[in-house]
Amino acid sequence: MIKIYHNPRCRKSREGLAIVEKSGKPFEIIKYLEANLTRSELEQILKTLDINASDLVRKQEAIWKSDFKGKDLSEEMIVDALLAHPKLIERPVVIYKGKGVIGRPAENISELLAE
Repeated sequence: MIKIYHNPRCRKSREGLAIVEKSGKPFEIIKYLEANLTRSELEQILKTLDINASDLVRKQEAIWKSDFKGKDLSEEMIVDALLAHPKLIERPVVIYKGKGVIGRPAENISELLAE
């Protein structure tokens, strides 16, 4: 089953969801801003995406710029920031068959689902 970590207010996330819906495959929507991801869930997402926590950060968000930008942050500190401020998480994230992508650009999702 496809999992999409989705923010309905984000245009790119809605585009990603449309690709998932169009695939005809079963899927689960996780509204991560409401879901309160656990540390283990977020760490599993990072492992599946095969990226560092900093690669999942939306670096243009005001909270990142004001509280975190330019600081020497460990991986654990960045994970803490993502958990405390989930709007910092890039979106959408799509997981399918043990692999995952950030849906920016949206073609990443199409490529993942074609496998």
